[in-house]
Amino acid sequence: MEFRTFQKQWGAEFISHDVVRFRVWAEGQKEITLRLRENDIPMMAAGNGWFQVDVPGVTHGAEYLFVLEDGLAVPDPASRAQKGDVNGPSVVIDPRRFPHANHDWKGRAWEETVIYELHIGTFTPQGTFRAAIDKLPYLAELGITQLEVMPVSQFGGDRGWGYDGVLLYAPHSAYGSPEDFHAFIDAAHGLGLSVVLDIVLNHFGPEGNYLPLLSPAFFDADRTTPWGNGIAYENDAVRSYITEVPLYWLTDYRLDGLRFDAIDRIKDPSPKHILEEIAERIRENLPDRHVHLTTEDSRNVIFLHPRDEQGGTPLFTAEWNDDFHNAAHVFATGETHAYYQDFAFEPEKKFARALTEGFVYQGEISLQTGESRGVESHAQPPVFFVDFIQNHDQTGNRAHGDRLITLAGADKTRVLLAALLLSPHIPLLFMGEEFGETHPFLFFTDFHGDLAKAVREGRAKEFTGHAGHDGSVPDPNDVNTFVRSRIDWNKVATDEGKRWLRLTRNLLTLRHRHIVPLLRQGGTVEGTVLKTAPGMVAVRWRFPGGTLSLALNIGQKSVDLPEMAGKCLFAWPEQSGALAPNSIVVKFADGEAAL
Repeated sequence: MEFRTFQKQWGAEFISHDVVRFRVWAEGQKEITLRLRENDIPMMAAGNGWFQVDVPGVTHGAEYLFVLEDGLAVPDPASRAQKGDVNGPSVVIDPRRFPHANHDWKGRAWEETVIYELHIGTFTPQGTFRAAIDKLPYLAELGITQLEVMPVSQFGGDRGWGYDGVLLYAPHSAYGSPEDFHAFIDAAHGLGLSVVLDIVLNHFGPEGNYLPLLSPAFFDADRTTPWGNGIAYENDAVRSYITEVPLYWLTDYRLDGLRFDAIDRIKDPSPKHILEEIAERIRENLPDRHVHLTTEDSRNVIFLHPRDEQGGTPLFTAEWNDDFHNAAHVFATGETHAYYQDFAFEPEKKFARALTEGFVYQGEISLQTGESRGVESHAQPPVFFVDFIQNHDQTGNRAHGDRLITLAGADKTRVLLAALLLSPHIPLLFMGEEFGETHPFLFFTDFHGDLAKAVREGRAKEFTGHAGHDGSVPDPNDVNTFVRSRIDWNKVATDEGKRWLRLTRNLLTLRHRHIVPLLRQGGTVEGTVLKTAPGMVAVRWRFPGGTLSLALNIGQKSVDLPEMAGKCLFAWPEQSGALAPNSIVVKFADGEAAL
């Protein structure tokens, strides 16, 4: 497949073999100087706050900075790579230098997707793109089909989750070089694994963001987010920066999709919402590849995810379904603090609704906010919903980063894992979940001075009144907080780790063999709740080609099974008669046998 990129408006771009155009929007400055290889080159005003200069003889790897009127030298806000940290020199990158061995790769169909979410810094002891390559055969053999990489855009310090990125075009230098990230993606493609990247377009991080100096109009002080000033998306220069970021990662790095973080915080008054424009540009530029675009949106909405007559997705592909997680969490743990209070009453019914209809809240009043939330979702295809029982947010945003296995126990967690992987929704596993990892995933940063103090104190206040909070919160800036969050790969070789892996591998084999073919057929899918009882749920999905039924019990008493058509696809443990505590049965009836 031919390598395809596009000319970006921001940053350092090769416009010919050895000529690089340096371009920046700096409406807050009267003049800008390019400092390239220790030479200062005046940049020309190009109108509307833009400055640019074309420089011949520039090579891949050249270092540069922009010098402001007051003499302060800052990195390029559209840097393609950093020499070191977020405050240091930017590096000229020639994307033509990164040939991919798997150049004919076009991705995988969405219905085949099993997502594995990972954080590069804690996925391996080394915490690099190159080190992560060694784990890819293991994931492919397990049955994973898509890697979802938590944000890698350059952020302040070496350690962090990545959601406070400030140089949105540059892979985080602590993880490796652009070449290393290319190698990771290419290696994944060679094993049949898609790679999607989590990106954040609703705010910039607190350290290393020089856009307020270059262009104060980049932000709107009247539009705020929980993490800082909102972005002025209606400004043409800002809009070009934000719309080109997603397309850049998909073209220059040949990624297979993107996950858009917290899109409910993207407030755009423009006639066409910036997210629609982003999706349209991606679909227009990459029509011959499987490109999957998912969203995280606490509003439970579907307007960005239309389907065409063939079931295609002209805009976004699917939505992260936090309701599924929240219902499962309350169902398994009984916790009802904070947003979990919305799922406290009859949690088994809410979990059943999440399985059969997707969203639990489809316009009902939230107890937490007192406002209605969500829209009807029962008519959405099952593949609209990305479900999970653990992820970075729901684990890391606990005071002590507890995983579900720690809170609910291994027996309940196994049952919920089976339900996740054998439901017709798209499943997501959080790194280590497949082998029963118990290490926490904590919130960690690498800030210093007043910023470190503010983060530490704010984190401590956040958990007042939360379940399981003992008054202590690990210091996010303590390097040990980061170290404790690393995956313990030694557990894979233990007897318990092997048992978990056998279970996960078996479930994924069954999913690819029986569930995925049903999803490929398309058509209307009817979800029905067969029975609920304390600790027990039984549901059914009717497809054009068959019926899938699932019953589970994580309560303390055995429960009679409702009638479920077909042969047993999976049972844990082996069943005889009533549904015992901490057990699950999944049945499948093909064609007419389902009627």
